[in-house]
Parts: sequence; C-alpha cells; structure tokens
Amino acid sequence: MTQRVVVDTNIFVGACLGQGASHRIVAACLRSECLPLMSAALFAEYEDVLGRAELFKSSRLTPGERGELLDIFLAACSWTRIYFAWRPNLPDEADNHLVELAVAGGARFVVTRNLRDVARMERRFPELRVVSPEDFLKEIKT
Repeated sequence: MTQRVVVDTNIFVGACLGQGASHRIVAACLRSECLPLMSAALFAEYEDVLGRAELFKSSRLTPGERGELLDIFLAACSWTRIYFAWRPNLPDEADNHLVELAVAGGARFVVTRNLRDVARMERRFPELRVVSPEDFLKEIKT
C-alpha cells in the first residue's frame, strides 16, 4: 500500500531550489511511490510561497516552470477535505493545518524541515510521525 504523506511547503520550495532530499521527495510523489495529500489551506500556502520571488533568486526554475511543477504535483495529490479542526496546538498556529490534513487523510507522515515546531503538538496522534525528508526517504525505500 502506498504511504499517504503531507508534504510541507518548505519541502516543495526545497525541491524548486534543487535541494537533494526535498527534490527526491517530490520526485517520489510524482512516481507514485507515495501519495501526497492536499487541502485548500495547504494549496493556498503553496501558491503564496511560490509567489515570493526573493525566495527563488537561486532557483534554476523560472516562475513559469515552478508553476508547471506545482500543477504536475497537484495532479499527483489526493485532495482531502478537512471536516473537523483537530487543533493539535502547535507552537506556530499556521502549522496546525498540516496535522489536521494528515489526520483527515489518514497519512502516517508529515514531511517537513520544521521538525522542532511541527513535532511539538499538544494533542497527540500516535499513528502520525513528523519526519525530515531524509527519514521519509528511508521509510519509502524499505
């Protein structure tokens, strides 16, 4: 069975910047080695961050190419509606939607570079792991 995963925005940005593990996570999603979940809130965050030109000064991808990569990535995603706000009470309120999406979509993993904040949820979901891209790559290779 394909692993369901929530791919944080910082991983997608890393892929656009050519960062190794982040790039491999997005590529694994496009090869159907894992199933990324997407929600309206996460989609809005992706679009917002991709619109910040200063983040991509060192990117090999043009704005159009980043938009095309996002479109291709979205086609690989499973759109998930969040019916309940589980409020995991993360230190950064803006990150709560990641855990809510994972719970709503039955994901076992949230892949992020922001481990310190996302893993510090007050409300725990024992089946959910917050992992770095390097650790997730090990999971899908086994």
